[in-house]
Amino acid sequence: MAFSFLTHLECSRTGDQFDAGQVSGTSPAGAPLLVRYDLERVRETVTPQDIASRENTLWRYHEVLPVSAPEHIVSLGEGMTPLLPVPGYGKRAGVPRLLMKDEGLVPTGSFKARGAAVGVSRAAELGVRGIAMPTNGNAGAAWALYAARAGLGALIAMPADAPEITMKECQAAGAELYRVDGLIGDAGKLVAAAVSGREGYQEVSTLKEPYRLEGKKTMGYEIVEQLGWRVPDVILYPTGGGVGIIGIHKALQEMRELGWISGKLPRLVAVQAAGCAPIVEAFHRGARESEPFPDAHTIAFGITVPKALGDFLVLDAVYATEGTAVSVTDEELLAAQRNLASLDGTFICPEGAACFAAVDRLRESGWLTGDEEVVVLNTGAGIKYPETMTVDAPLLPKNGHIGSDLA
Repeated sequence: MAFSFLTHLECSRTGDQFDAGQVSGTSPAGAPLLVRYDLERVRETVTPQDIASRENTLWRYHEVLPVSAPEHIVSLGEGMTPLLPVPGYGKRAGVPRLLMKDEGLVPTGSFKARGAAVGVSRAAELGVRGIAMPTNGNAGAAWALYAARAGLGALIAMPADAPEITMKECQAAGAELYRVDGLIGDAGKLVAAAVSGREGYQEVSTLKEPYRLEGKKTMGYEIVEQLGWRVPDVILYPTGGGVGIIGIHKALQEMRELGWISGKLPRLVAVQAAGCAPIVEAFHRGARESEPFPDAHTIAFGITVPKALGDFLVLDAVYATEGTAVSVTDEELLAAQRNLASLDGTFICPEGAACFAAVDRLRESGWLTGDEEVVVLNTGAGIKYPETMTVDAPLLPKNGHIGSDLA
């Protein structure tokens, strides 16, 4: 019995098909390639009940992942993160059925581990010797660590003001790391030029190879499985390069074709920071693609992407599900981060916090009525962003005194 039912790659713009058995980047049209499977055979081979008995990693869905054999998997135990009720924040926001998918608990502390696990596994299976990428931080850290586990080289370039912890993760993994005086696009140009002169290296920038998306889509499979093989009403996702929201939409489409879910898909919400909101601006124009966002800046560094290669796929997902796109200020997302920690005891990343701030916005506007079951994706651990929280506590002498009642 096949481990994977991978059949081919497909251009996301033209629909043209390509061989999946060779190392691939974008299509001749310059668009992302999408991985396709023989879903009819998947439906005949495996059921949701079969999946329930498997190990609690993303590889439980291996029939719809691209790695051809279990011995080719490069894993650190990623996947099956908790889907947590957040009643304190939900009550405050007027959305009592509010849930959080907490990706801060995967290896490397961010959802990027999913894409790295599948992307590195497939790259190694196809004979790649090293991976190279620009990154805003967490993706580079994840790919560097998984590359180390696979015995591959790793070339990573990131903006100079990316989170320092992610640079340390890259260097701990033995990656070749460069800091760039610019944004992720500037780092990308340098990486692309470097890869052209390195035999056996593959550029794995966002959506410039097909398999990162496959790792990210497993968030969609997990949400549905954790809800008893049904869908929520709304899913909010922090959107930079857009791979996560594109992947979740792809997962939902696959599951509907498999017959594992039915009916209306969740409304997908792309959340951005006001300081870098190209998808939001395009959505409000009714456009199919975004325009480069000028002077991009936000404390939610992971979503600082002025122009995403897959922007049209993000917008397609939002339009197709009758979703929306919303931006929040840094002040709003930092307030949401603090409120969630104090109300529900979970310290999340600023990108995830942007989604909670967006819940407030959407409830206030009436787009959310308060009756919906809403899932927010937190994409990383708050402790990786210490600069988002200041310490303001009294310093006591060792022979000092703490009062018995703060009131």
